[in-house]
Amino acid sequence: MVTKYIAAGSIAVMATVAMPAHARQGFADDVPSRTQALALLETLNADLLSHPSATLTLERWCGDHGLAPEAKIVAKRVKGQDKPLAAEDRAALGIGADEPVRYRRVQLACGEHVLSEADNWYVPARLTAEMNQVLDTTDQPFGKVVQPLHFRRQTLSAELLWQPLPKRWEMDAPLPPAGKGPLAIPHDVLRHRAVLFNEANQPFSLVVETYTADVFAFGRR
Repeated sequence: MVTKYIAAGSIAVMATVAMPAHARQGFADDVPSRTQALALLETLNADLLSHPSATLTLERWCGDHGLAPEAKIVAKRVKGQDKPLAAEDRAALGIGADEPVRYRRVQLACGEHVLSEADNWYVPARLTAEMNQVLDTTDQPFGKVVQPLHFRRQTLSAELLWQPLPKRWEMDAPLPPAGKGPLAIPHDVLRHRAVLFNEANQPFSLVVETYTADVFAFGRR
Protein backbone atom coordinates (compact mmCIF):
# COMPACT_ATOMS: atom_id res chain seq x y z
CA MET A 1 0.00 0.00 0.00
CA VAL A 2 2.86 2.34 0.97
CA THR A 3 4.63 1.44 -2.25
CA LYS A 4 1.52 2.41 -4.22
CA TYR A 5 1.37 5.84 -2.57
CA ILE A 6 5.10 6.41 -3.17
CA ALA A 7 4.70 5.49 -6.84
CA ALA A 8 1.70 7.77 -7.21
CA GLY A 9 3.57 10.60 -5.53
CA SER A 10 6.56 10.10 -7.79
CA ILE A 11 4.35 10.29 -10.89
CA ALA A 12 2.76 13.48 -9.59
CA VAL A 13 6.18 15.06 -9.01
CA MET A 14 7.37 14.01 -12.46
CA ALA A 15 4.25 15.49 -14.04
CA THR A 16 4.80 18.75 -12.17
CA VAL A 17 8.41 18.96 -13.33
CA ALA A 18 7.46 18.12 -16.93
CA MET A 19 4.90 20.92 -17.08
CA PRO A 20 6.63 24.22 -17.98
CA ALA A 21 5.99 27.02 -15.53
CA HIS A 22 4.81 29.28 -18.35
CA ALA A 23 2.36 26.74 -19.78
CA ARG A 24 -0.71 28.45 -21.19
CA GLN A 25 -4.27 27.39 -21.64
CA GLY A 26 -6.14 27.28 -24.90
CA PHE A 27 -8.51 30.07 -25.82
CA ALA A 28 -11.80 29.78 -23.97
CA ASP A 29 -15.11 30.56 -25.65
CA ASP A 30 -15.65 33.84 -23.84
CA VAL A 31 -15.41 37.54 -24.61
CA PRO A 32 -11.95 38.12 -22.99
CA SER A 33 -10.41 35.30 -25.08
CA ARG A 34 -12.15 36.51 -28.23
CA THR A 35 -10.88 40.03 -27.61
CA GLN A 36 -7.32 38.77 -27.13
CA ALA A 37 -7.57 36.63 -30.28
CA LEU A 38 -8.81 39.61 -32.30
CA ALA A 39 -5.95 41.78 -31.03
CA LEU A 40 -3.42 39.10 -31.94
CA LEU A 41 -4.91 38.60 -35.40
CA GLU A 42 -4.85 42.32 -36.14
CA THR A 43 -1.29 42.59 -34.79
CA LEU A 44 -0.11 39.80 -37.10
CA ASN A 45 -1.95 41.36 -40.02
CA ALA A 46 -0.31 44.75 -39.42
CA ASP A 47 3.11 43.14 -39.00
CA LEU A 48 2.76 41.27 -42.29
CA LEU A 49 1.60 44.41 -44.09
CA SER A 50 4.57 46.44 -42.86
CA HIS A 51 7.34 44.02 -43.94
CA PRO A 52 8.25 42.70 -47.41
CA SER A 53 8.95 39.09 -46.40
CA ALA A 54 6.14 37.03 -44.90
CA THR A 55 8.67 34.28 -44.15
CA LEU A 56 10.82 36.50 -41.94
CA THR A 57 7.74 38.01 -40.29
CA LEU A 58 6.46 34.52 -39.39
CA GLU A 59 9.89 33.60 -38.10
CA ARG A 60 9.79 36.57 -35.72
CA TRP A 61 6.22 35.68 -34.71
CA CYS A 62 7.30 32.11 -33.99
CA GLY A 63 10.22 33.27 -31.84
CA ASP A 64 8.28 35.95 -29.97
CA HIS A 65 5.52 33.49 -29.05
CA GLY A 66 7.60 30.40 -28.36
CA LEU A 67 5.92 28.19 -30.94
CA ALA A 68 8.99 25.97 -31.35
CA PRO A 69 12.36 25.40 -29.64
CA GLU A 70 14.01 27.09 -32.63
CA ALA A 71 12.37 30.02 -34.40
CA LYS A 72 13.00 28.81 -37.91
CA ILE A 73 10.49 28.70 -40.76
CA VAL A 74 10.68 25.64 -42.99
CA ALA A 75 8.88 25.46 -46.33
CA LYS A 76 7.19 22.14 -46.99
CA ARG A 77 6.45 21.88 -50.69
CA VAL A 78 3.11 20.49 -51.76
CA LYS A 79 3.99 18.72 -54.99
CA GLY A 80 1.81 17.36 -57.74
CA GLN A 81 -0.35 20.45 -57.98
CA ASP A 82 -0.44 23.16 -60.61
CA LYS A 83 -2.67 26.20 -60.94
CA PRO A 84 -2.70 28.29 -64.12
CA LEU A 85 -2.22 32.02 -63.72
CA ALA A 86 -5.31 34.04 -64.60
CA ALA A 87 -5.10 36.68 -67.34
CA GLU A 88 -5.63 39.55 -64.88
CA ASP A 89 -2.81 38.22 -62.72
CA ARG A 90 -0.51 38.04 -65.74
CA ALA A 91 -1.36 41.69 -66.31
CA ALA A 92 -0.40 42.46 -62.71
CA LEU A 93 2.99 40.86 -63.39
CA GLY A 94 3.36 42.75 -66.66
CA ILE A 95 3.70 39.62 -68.79
CA GLY A 96 1.94 38.28 -71.88
CA ALA A 97 0.05 35.05 -72.36
CA ASP A 98 3.14 33.21 -73.66
CA GLU A 99 5.60 34.19 -70.92
CA PRO A 100 6.67 31.10 -68.91
CA VAL A 101 5.47 31.14 -65.31
CA ARG A 102 6.23 28.63 -62.59
CA TYR A 103 3.91 27.66 -59.76
CA ARG A 104 4.94 26.65 -56.27
CA ARG A 105 2.73 25.72 -53.32
CA VAL A 106 4.27 25.49 -49.87
CA GLN A 107 3.33 25.19 -46.24
CA LEU A 108 5.39 27.45 -43.99
CA ALA A 109 5.94 25.69 -40.69
CA CYS A 110 7.64 26.57 -37.44
CA GLY A 111 8.34 23.37 -35.57
CA GLU A 112 5.17 21.28 -35.73
CA HIS A 113 2.92 24.23 -36.56
CA VAL A 114 1.94 25.07 -40.14
CA LEU A 115 1.43 28.83 -39.94
CA SER A 116 0.75 29.59 -43.60
CA GLU A 117 -0.16 27.90 -46.86
CA ALA A 118 1.07 29.86 -49.87
CA ASP A 119 0.40 29.75 -53.59
CA ASN A 120 3.18 31.41 -55.54
CA TRP A 121 3.46 32.18 -59.24
CA TYR A 122 6.79 33.62 -60.37
CA VAL A 123 8.52 34.62 -63.60
CA PRO A 124 11.74 32.56 -63.82
CA ALA A 125 13.27 34.92 -66.41
CA ARG A 126 13.29 37.65 -63.75
CA LEU A 127 15.25 35.58 -61.22
CA THR A 128 18.86 34.44 -61.34
CA ALA A 129 19.76 30.96 -62.55
CA GLU A 130 20.91 30.07 -59.04
CA MET A 131 17.59 31.16 -57.53
CA ASN A 132 15.64 29.10 -60.05
CA GLN A 133 17.76 26.05 -59.30
CA VAL A 134 17.20 26.39 -55.54
CA LEU A 135 13.46 26.84 -56.02
CA ASP A 136 13.30 23.84 -58.34
CA THR A 137 15.31 21.45 -56.21
CA THR A 138 14.76 22.43 -52.55
CA ASP A 139 12.03 23.33 -50.09
CA GLN A 140 13.58 26.66 -49.10
CA PRO A 141 11.06 29.49 -48.57
CA PHE A 142 10.63 31.72 -51.62
CA GLY A 143 11.16 34.91 -49.63
CA LYS A 144 14.56 33.78 -48.39
CA VAL A 145 15.70 32.57 -51.83
CA VAL A 146 14.91 35.88 -53.55
CA GLN A 147 16.11 38.09 -50.68
CA PRO A 148 19.19 39.22 -52.69
CA LEU A 149 16.77 41.01 -55.05
CA HIS A 150 16.00 43.46 -52.20
CA PHE A 151 12.38 43.19 -53.19
CA ARG A 152 9.42 45.21 -52.04
CA ARG A 153 5.91 43.96 -51.57
CA GLN A 154 2.71 45.54 -52.83
CA THR A 155 -0.35 44.11 -51.09
CA LEU A 156 -3.38 43.73 -53.34
CA SER A 157 -5.75 42.60 -50.60
CA ALA A 158 -5.71 41.62 -46.93
CA GLU A 159 -8.78 39.81 -45.64
CA LEU A 160 -9.63 38.62 -42.15
CA LEU A 161 -11.27 35.24 -42.74
CA TRP A 162 -12.34 34.95 -39.11
CA GLN A 163 -13.98 37.54 -36.89
CA PRO A 164 -13.61 36.55 -33.21
CA LEU A 165 -16.07 39.33 -32.34
CA PRO A 166 -18.98 40.68 -34.41
CA LYS A 167 -18.61 43.93 -36.33
CA ARG A 168 -19.23 47.01 -34.18
CA TRP A 169 -18.66 44.92 -31.08
CA GLU A 170 -17.15 47.99 -29.44
CA MET A 171 -20.39 49.89 -29.96
CA ASP A 172 -23.87 48.39 -29.68
CA ALA A 173 -23.52 45.00 -31.40
CA PRO A 174 -24.45 42.15 -29.03
CA LEU A 175 -21.53 40.12 -27.79
CA PRO A 176 -21.59 36.33 -28.21
CA PRO A 177 -22.56 34.34 -25.11
CA ALA A 178 -19.82 32.36 -23.40
CA GLY A 179 -19.56 28.68 -24.27
CA LYS A 180 -18.41 25.83 -22.08
CA GLY A 181 -15.77 24.40 -24.42
CA PRO A 182 -12.68 25.86 -26.09
CA LEU A 183 -13.00 28.66 -28.64
CA ALA A 184 -13.62 27.23 -32.11
CA ILE A 185 -11.01 28.75 -34.44
CA PRO A 186 -11.34 27.91 -38.15
CA HIS A 187 -8.39 26.52 -40.08
CA ASP A 188 -8.00 29.69 -42.22
CA VAL A 189 -7.93 33.00 -40.33
CA LEU A 190 -6.24 35.52 -42.65
CA ARG A 191 -5.43 35.82 -46.38
CA HIS A 192 -3.09 38.16 -48.27
CA ARG A 193 -2.60 38.66 -52.00
CA ALA A 194 0.53 40.52 -53.01
CA VAL A 195 2.94 41.23 -55.86
CA LEU A 196 6.70 41.31 -55.31
CA PHE A 197 8.86 43.86 -57.16
CA ASN A 198 12.64 43.88 -57.60
CA GLU A 199 14.89 46.93 -57.21
CA ALA A 200 14.16 47.93 -60.83
CA ASN A 201 10.47 48.09 -59.89
CA GLN A 202 9.75 45.06 -62.07
CA PRO A 203 7.14 42.61 -60.76
CA PHE A 204 8.35 39.02 -60.59
CA SER A 205 5.98 37.13 -58.30
CA LEU A 206 2.34 36.92 -57.25
CA VAL A 207 1.63 35.29 -53.89
CA VAL A 208 -1.57 34.28 -52.14
CA GLU A 209 -0.89 33.49 -48.49
CA THR A 210 -3.46 31.91 -46.21
CA TYR A 211 -2.61 31.98 -42.50
CA THR A 212 -3.88 29.22 -40.24
CA ALA A 213 -5.19 28.80 -36.71
CA ASP A 214 -1.72 27.58 -35.67
CA VAL A 215 -0.59 31.20 -35.37
CA PHE A 216 -2.54 31.05 -32.06
CA ALA A 217 -0.95 27.78 -30.91
CA PHE A 218 0.78 29.38 -27.92
CA GLY A 219 -2.57 29.85 -26.16
CA ARG A 220 -4.07 32.75 -24.27
CA ARG A 221 -2.52 34.83 -21.54
